[in-house]
Formats: sequence, C-alpha cells, structure tokens
Amino acid sequence: MPESNALPARLVGLMAVCCALAVSTIYYHQPLLPLMAASFGLTPTQAGLIATLTQLGYGTGLLLIVPLADWRQPRRLALLAIGANAVALLACAAAPNFALLCVASFMLGVTAITAQLIIPALSSLTTPAARGRVVGTLLSGLSAGLLLARTVGGLLGEHTGWRSVFLLASFADALLLVIVARNLPSIARLSPIRYGTLMRSLGSLLREERVLRFCAASGFLTFAAFSALWATLAALLTQPPYAFGAATIGLFGLVTVLGIAASPRIGSWVDRLGARALAVAGAVTLVVGFVFIAAGGLSLAWLIVGMLLLDLGNRAGLVANQSRVQTLRAEARSRLNTVFMSAYFLGGAFGAALGNYGVHRAGWIGLAAVGALLALAATVINAVSSPETPVTLVDSQS
Repeated sequence: MPESNALPARLVGLMAVCCALAVSTIYYHQPLLPLMAASFGLTPTQAGLIATLTQLGYGTGLLLIVPLADWRQPRRLALLAIGANAVALLACAAAPNFALLCVASFMLGVTAITAQLIIPALSSLTTPAARGRVVGTLLSGLSAGLLLARTVGGLLGEHTGWRSVFLLASFADALLLVIVARNLPSIARLSPIRYGTLMRSLGSLLREERVLRFCAASGFLTFAAFSALWATLAALLTQPPYAFGAATIGLFGLVTVLGIAASPRIGSWVDRLGARALAVAGAVTLVVGFVFIAAGGLSLAWLIVGMLLLDLGNRAGLVANQSRVQTLRAEARSRLNTVFMSAYFLGGAFGAALGNYGVHRAGWIGLAAVGALLALAATVINAVSSPETPVTLVDSQS
C-alpha cells in the first residue's frame, strides 16, 4: 500500500480493535490485586509489585522486540508475540505461588506489544495530514482495551476468581491472532539492517532527535503520574470509607469512556493546533486532576472528577507526543515508537512503585502529592520543548 494512499476507515477501525485486545492483557490485574494478594497471604500494597513488573515487562518488550518491525514484517512479529502472550497468560492463571506469578506477569508484559507494532505500521501507510487522526483512533482502541480489562477483570474476578480472568484473556488472544493474520497490511519498505545495528541506532536517534528526547521525557512523567493512581486505586478502594469488592472496583474503568470517545478528536486537534500545545494542556489537566484525587477519600464525586481529568490529560499527552514522534523519520518509525513507548511504560512502572510508596505513607494525600509532582515536571518539560516542525516538511525530507 503506497504511503500516499489514505487508509480505509474499516481497516483503521479493525486495527483499533486489535490494539484494544492486545493491550488489555497488561491491565486485567489492576482491579484484581486485592484478590491476588489474599490468595497468597499478602497485603494489597505488596501485590502492587505485579503492576510494577508488568509495566517493566512491557517496557522491555518495547525496547527489545518492537525495533524489529523496521527490519521484519510487523505482521509476522505480531503473530509471534500474540502466541507467546497467550502462553504467559496461561502461566499467570496456573501460578502456584507469588514468585512464579511475578515472573509470568513480567513475561506477560514483554509479549503484550502487538499494539505498538500496529501503530507505526499504519502510521507509515497514511498521509501526513491524516496521521494525527489515525493515531488518535488507534489510541482510542488502546483506551477501550484498558476499559475492557479493568471492567471485565473486576466483574469476572469477583464471581469466578482472578485465575479465570487470565484464562479468558488467553482465549481472546486466539481471536486477536486471526484478525491480525488476515488484516494487518504488509510494509513495502523495510530497512535491510541487522538487529544489533537496529538496537545501536536507538541511542543514535535519541542523541540526534531533540524532539524525541523531549517527547520521551514527557511521556515518562505523564504516564508515571497516571499509573500512580491506577496501580494503587484498588488498594485504596478496599479500605474505609469505601470497602468495595473487585467487581465494583472494576466498574471504575467506565470513567475512561469519555476519554475513549475524545481520542479521535484529540488527534484532530493535534493536526490543527500543534502537538506541543496539546501536550502542555494535558500535563496541566493532570495537575488539576490530582487536586481532586487528594479529596478522593472524602467524596466519591471528587474521586470520579479527578479520574476523568487524569484520563483526559494522559490521553492528550499520549496522542500529542506520539503523533509528534511519528513525523520525525519515515524510515525509522518503529524505532522512534520504541524509544518513546519504552520511556512511557518505564514511567508507568516508576509511577506504580512511587504511587504505592505515597499511599503507604499518607493514603490519598500521599498519592495526590506524588502524582501532582510528576505532572508538574511533565508540564515544565513540555513547555520548554522544541518548537513544532511542519509535518509535511519532515516527511518530504525523509
């Protein structure tokens, strides 16, 4: 498919569904952490290690596997990753002790990278003018995956046990395998370079592309702030004054519905208004959101407003930064995506660990303090980042 052709809406929508199914596997555990902790005689905050390891695994998979898509067909890589992910899900379901569950969770993250193979592949096949909208649609699929995982995971986990959730997810991988095999387009232009050269080029890209450095730092801090909430929310909601069960906690994933609907529009705003301005706005929205989160232990209404603001802020930052990164070098889009998304999900692991520390020290206030500081740092990074370069100019130079 020539790069000048517009992508069919059906294909973009179908690949958004694939992104949802692929990314959902790294979020099923979030509403289940109290149940998992109870089955191994741990506290919910101790079980938070699962969230950290899953995010670390995902960052590792992005770093070690996704660059191969500039050298090998993304479709073939995706099929191998999906198969390995199904095995990791089964290992989680069957884990006899917490140590093995930790290992399986890390491998689950490593192999859950199919969405990050799809996004640069489709981005390389669309026109520069439509790239923000396409990326926004695919990221709305990612968001739908989060909603699916948190809501279904919580509801199913409370009634049938947390192990059944991972078993069901492995069957969903079988459906994903069929859709990707039949529909993900092949890429005509691939770089004829070896894996070692690809990996070394990641450092070169980071040194040479100032915009990439700023976007990676922004993504790290933004998702760290966002993950600080979601990695600790279940533990907080099982405590007074709420004392909710896993099914009720899973329903909090419905808060993301508004953000899912807004993702394509956010992508259009990137095309019209510029990515840097939107990234700054997203980071500021996160800061405001954590002001509401600080009162989350006092009022459910404050908590939900805060969650809405955090979801919109994180989504705006992700769409803006990822769209910006994809304009830099047409021949290295998978590697650019690797650098950005590795930083993004390593930030998620960092935020999950820091959020657990904040909750352990001071509950809702501790969580809000951690998240607000991370979001403030992201605001500064975005505000001082390099000015925009016209997308059409960058693509013509590629």
